[in-house]
Amino acid sequence: QEQIVVSGGGLVQPGGSLRLSCTASGYTLEYYAVAWFRQAPGKEREGLSCISRRFSSTNYVDSVKGRFTISRDNAKNTVYLQMNSLKLEDTAVYYCALGLYGSGPCVTTSHDYDYWGQGTQVTVSS
Repeated sequence: QEQIVVSGGGLVQPGGSLRLSCTASGYTLEYYAVAWFRQAPGKEREGLSCISRRFSSTNYVDSVKGRFTISRDNAKNTVYLQMNSLKLEDTAVYYCALGLYGSGPCVTTSHDYDYWGQGTQVTVSS
């Protein structure tokens, strides 16, 4: 059965760190571009970062550049999002998604992604 599981969310103080994991069964993640998105209450879903399916090149939106790092471990069939220097405004539900749109540079637009995991809540609060 195909499944994408997102884990690692939680409550953290400002300035803290969390690592989110996106693990798949029934999908071989190295064959997909993988992206992380988030959605805060009352806001639209926002693409944060992606890793391409060929060469594992990465992209980040400005709001997380320098603080978040996306990586993949093909042996574990997992993609990670390391989040450092977390801010109050990072509070949201975080999702990962898989895309088959091509082997070039990845993008963080949600309509390019085909399969979505369930969200995990990240709350940054003092």
